[in-house]
Amino acid sequence: MRVVVTLEYRFDVTPDGAVWARTTFDHAFWRRYLAVFDEVQVTARANPVARAEPGWMRVDGPGVRFHELPHYIGPWQFMKQSAALTRALVSAVRPGDAVILRVGSPIADRLQPMLAEAGKPYGVEVVGDPWDVFGPGVFSHPLRPLLRHHFARQLKRQCAGACAASYVTQEALQRRYPAGRGVPTFGVSTIELRPEAFVAEPRQGRRGPGRKRLVFVGTLEQLQKGPDVLIAAVATCRSRGLDVEVSLIGDGRARGSLEERAQRLGVAEVVRFTGTLPSGAPIRRELDAADLFVLPTRGEGLPRAMIEAMARALPCIGTGVGGIPELIPSEDRVPVGDAEALAAKIAEFLGDPARMFVASARNLGRAREYRAELLEERRTRFYRALRRSTDAWLANSPACTVRS
Repeated sequence: MRVVVTLEYRFDVTPDGAVWARTTFDHAFWRRYLAVFDEVQVTARANPVARAEPGWMRVDGPGVRFHELPHYIGPWQFMKQSAALTRALVSAVRPGDAVILRVGSPIADRLQPMLAEAGKPYGVEVVGDPWDVFGPGVFSHPLRPLLRHHFARQLKRQCAGACAASYVTQEALQRRYPAGRGVPTFGVSTIELRPEAFVAEPRQGRRGPGRKRLVFVGTLEQLQKGPDVLIAAVATCRSRGLDVEVSLIGDGRARGSLEERAQRLGVAEVVRFTGTLPSGAPIRRELDAADLFVLPTRGEGLPRAMIEAMARALPCIGTGVGGIPELIPSEDRVPVGDAEALAAKIAEFLGDPARMFVASARNLGRAREYRAELLEERRTRFYRALRRSTDAWLANSPACTVRS
C-alpha cells in the first residue's frame, strides 16, 4: 500500500526532475513511513529552480516519490492557484492509497473535504497550531483575525474526522484539537535524534568576563519565531553592559527587515545571520559554540530546534506557547513578545553558572526522551492504525475515488 502525505513545506525541483529540501524532509526523513507502507508519495508545493545549491538534500529516491502541487506563497497566491491546486490534489490520491495530512495546512483544508465526501479514512499528523501562527505580531495581513479563526476551526474538524491522529506534543495540541472518541491517538515528535545528536555530559557554565554567545534556530519567513524580540533583547543586554552576541540560523523574507532592525538598534556587529544551514553536523557545530539557546517564539507545536539544542546540553530560554512547557520549566520561560523580560532572563542565566549547569543537565536528560528508537515504535503504531482503517475501507468501498 502507498501512503500519500501532504505538507506545507516548499520543495525545489531541478530540470532533471530531482526534488530537493533545503533543511529537513530529505529522503532519510521519509523512509520512516516505509516501516509500514510500501511507498510514500510526498505531496507538496514544487518550486522550479535551475540547479540545486550546495547543502541541499535530495528528497526522492527508493521508496519515495514526489507529487508536485502548484507553487504559492501566502493567502493571495493560494487563492490564485486554487483551481490548479484542486486538480493536482485530485490526481494525487488513488483509491488504494492511505492518506496522511500534516496539519495545520491550507493544502489539507482543500483535500480533507474531498476525502470526507468519498468516505475515505485519513490520518493527521498535527505539527503546528494555526491559532498561534496567525496570532497578533506573527502574521501581517488585513484578514489575519478571520484567517486565525478559520484555520483553527478547520484543524478541529480535521482532527475530529481522522481515523488516527499523531501530535508532536504530549498534551498541548491534543487539548486544543482533539481527535474523535475512540480514535487511536499518539504523542510523537517528528524529530529524529540519532546517537550522534547527543553530547555525553552536561556543560559547565562559563565564569568570568568574555563575550557570551546566544543562538537562535528558526525560519525568518515571518516573525512567528520571535527573532525581532531577540534582537531587541540583545540591544537591551548590551546597553546594560552585558557582552553578548547572537547567531540567527535561518532565512526568509523577514531577514532584510531584521538586519535593518539590528542596525537601527546599534547591534548589527553582534547579530550574525548565517542563512539556512543543513540539518545535522552544520547546525550542531553552531549549537556547540553557543552558551545559551533562545527561542522567543509566538507560536509552536513542539520546537524541533529546541530539542536539538537540548541534546547538545544547551540551557534554553523559550516562551510558554504550544508544547514548550513540556520541554522546559516555567523559570526558563518568558512572556511572548516581551523583549525586556527576555533581556532580564538572558542576564539571569549568563550571570549564574550553577544555574546554567542545572539547566544543561536537565535539558540533556529531557532530550533523551526523544531518542529515535523510542519515537519509532509510537510512529509505527500510528501508521499501522491508519493502514488497518484504510484496509477496512477498501474491503467495503474498493471503487471509490476522490473527486473535487
